[in-house]
Amino acid sequence: MKAILVNEDKSLRWDFVPDPNMQSDEVLVKIEAAALNRADLMQREGDYPPPAGCPEWMGLEIAGTIVAIGDEAKARSAWKIGEKVCALLGGGGYAEYVTVKYDMLMPVPQNCSMVEAAAIPEAFATAYLNLFIEGNIKAGNTLLMNAGASGLASVIIPMAKAFGVRVITTVLTDEIAQNIKHLHADRVVVTTKEDSSEVLKEELAAGHSVDVAIDCLGGEIMGKCIHYLTHGARWIMIAALAGTKTEIDLKNIYVRNVRIIGSTLRSRTPEVKAQILAGIVRDVYPKIESGEVKPTIYKVLPITEAEAAHDILYRGENVGKVVLTVE
Repeated sequence: MKAILVNEDKSLRWDFVPDPNMQSDEVLVKIEAAALNRADLMQREGDYPPPAGCPEWMGLEIAGTIVAIGDEAKARSAWKIGEKVCALLGGGGYAEYVTVKYDMLMPVPQNCSMVEAAAIPEAFATAYLNLFIEGNIKAGNTLLMNAGASGLASVIIPMAKAFGVRVITTVLTDEIAQNIKHLHADRVVVTTKEDSSEVLKEELAAGHSVDVAIDCLGGEIMGKCIHYLTHGARWIMIAALAGTKTEIDLKNIYVRNVRIIGSTLRSRTPEVKAQILAGIVRDVYPKIESGEVKPTIYKVLPITEAEAAHDILYRGENVGKVVLTVE
């Protein structure tokens, strides 16, 4: 089969690799679409190696068709050959085929295309983990979701809204704010015109203080903003694209009982990931199938143009997910 490999100069090529070796507890999926994530860029640069036992090529979420099922997978699940599925992977999605443990699969939701389904597993699992498990968010709470134009925000914002959460998000420009209007955030902070910490201070005074923050930026502004949260709030760090250092008033943290939580999906055990996927099917799929929550697709390219797809993420121009299709 073929997969996307990284050359020594970090360029990409579509080349032959060995066929997957399916284990007894796995299914073999013929890939039709694979969605991009920033972790793919980190892996390409050599900064985010795949877990042991995963293929060396990138790709954390795919959609496709089951073409073979191992004996243990048959005994432990109801999957059938020919079923359309989407899957959460440790790696290996930029390819024609992939083997997946049976409990890392989800059915393709009704009303979703295969391209849309490919954009569900990683982003929706990250959203579900941080909103409901780490964040313990409830209807009536307020969420701060930084970087509102990111692929993850395009999932988290409508998911939070569908469960009755008020959402504040941040973007860099008025143009980007206009581009994410369809996500229906309650307040969009344009950070080139407004100071995020002053906005949160204002929200606190108005009785709309933040209960949960999901932050992929970090940097100096994180330490300024964390002073203006609800008593008992959770600030969840999932990345630090704006810088790994900040200054925090520690007294404010313990007086307000604020918790700072570090969170990555990739570091979770397979058992925890399986529980997250089951939770998505149980709790979120009805929202997807009703149209309340839907992946936002920015661009679709053939897998042979993976380098051009990566460039979209490198430039930060996407509002929503970029997806590769496999012929």
